[in-house]
Amino acid sequence: MGILNVTSDSFSDGGKFINVKNAIKQVSKMILEGASIIDVGGESSRPGAKRVSEKVEESRVIPIIKEIIKEFNIIVSINTSRQNILTKCIDLGVHMINDIRSLREFSSLHVISKSDIMICLMHMRGSPRFMQKKPKYNCILSEIKKFFEKKINFLKSKGISKDRIIIDPGFGFGKTINHNFTLLSNLGKFKSFNIPILVGMSRKSMTDENNLFTPESRLSGSISCAILSLIEGASIIRAHDVKETIVAIDIFKKFILAKKNLFYGK
Repeated sequence: MGILNVTSDSFSDGGKFINVKNAIKQVSKMILEGASIIDVGGESSRPGAKRVSEKVEESRVIPIIKEIIKEFNIIVSINTSRQNILTKCIDLGVHMINDIRSLREFSSLHVISKSDIMICLMHMRGSPRFMQKKPKYNCILSEIKKFFEKKINFLKSKGISKDRIIIDPGFGFGKTINHNFTLLSNLGKFKSFNIPILVGMSRKSMTDENNLFTPESRLSGSISCAILSLIEGASIIRAHDVKETIVAIDIFKKFILAKKNLFYGK
């Protein structure tokens, strides 16, 4: 999943792709590099970020999504928490909603239940503006598992089948470095849901605890976390650096195949 932030204040690429021409150029680049999903977001969710108005978010994402769907044959995900924006994006032909607030701001799920879009539910403690102010858990694994159980059952009660749901444990969203690595090392425990797991650790502070690099330069840590998440059972990797991540994934897949002796004698 290639990340397209059409914002002015995202933590690593704010302002770069806010106009349609630059955004489409970046989408084309990510597709050529191997992205199979493009995730478009018009509101920064970096720690400390304030919300933008619905009007601003809409003005950022709608023209770009319209152009992506016209120009490319690619799965398009809208990264939003707003019902009205999702409704307009469904009318344009998006395939997925990636909501950091797990639909909690939706007054109704009618627009989702009558569509066939995929839904990614993410765990976040609090809101982006305050989520990193001393987050605490009694047991982070059990709390997040209970969160997903409740959300999945709620969606099923609204007629939304389980095979349309993806889960994201929300690395960096109301979690300390230790919380993040506890989640990463136990990611396989979420496989019990029999639902695809999406992870997003690209360029986040957990990939560079000592702050040695700018966010754009956190490639080695981002790829390391991506491969570790695959080992633990992740299905979708959300990444800024698509080409480099794809190369690492390809090497990982070849290693696994060789490990299973599928290359023996060839």
